[in-house]
Amino acid sequence: MTRSEILSRAAELTCKEREAEYGSPENSFKLIAKFWTEYLAWEIDAQDVAAMMILLKVARQITGNGKLDNWVDIAGYAACGGEMEEEME
Repeated sequence: MTRSEILSRAAELTCKEREAEYGSPENSFKLIAKFWTEYLAWEIDAQDVAAMMILLKVARQITGNGKLDNWVDIAGYAACGGEMEEEME
């Protein structure tokens, strides 16, 4: 898969399939942040969730059983985090 194809697939998942299944990433990440904040007892925001999900995918990748799906998801999480960051400014 080329870079362009990876980014296109990430956009398809992020903007269509996953959003249709789970709702907007902003709302989902805010809910996850709320749960993580309660569990960890310190403040987590939606952008933190995007970064942490990227780290989850990196951890999966370095196990030696890496998959293309991890790279696609990293691109999608980065796009979501970047968009939320832009909205915060």
